[in-house]
Amino acid sequence: MKQYAVIYEKGQTNWGAIVPDLPGCVSIGDSFEEVQENVKEAIALYLEVLEERGEKIPEPLTKVGLVDIFA
Repeated sequence: MKQYAVIYEKGQTNWGAIVPDLPGCVSIGDSFEEVQENVKEAIALYLEVLEERGEKIPEPLTKVGLVDIFA
């Protein structure tokens, strides 16, 4: 099992998701929960297409962290 980092961003009317280690793999949803499900499907489809083409599956390299700032 591989775990890919996903960046979620709240827009004015929906949520977006970007997968940095899979260029072009993005998704949107009306809610945070919906975009989480949609991006799982997008990743699965992205990897399936790579496999069908005989291309190498990228290793997940991006790490995500949070930084506490006290202002």
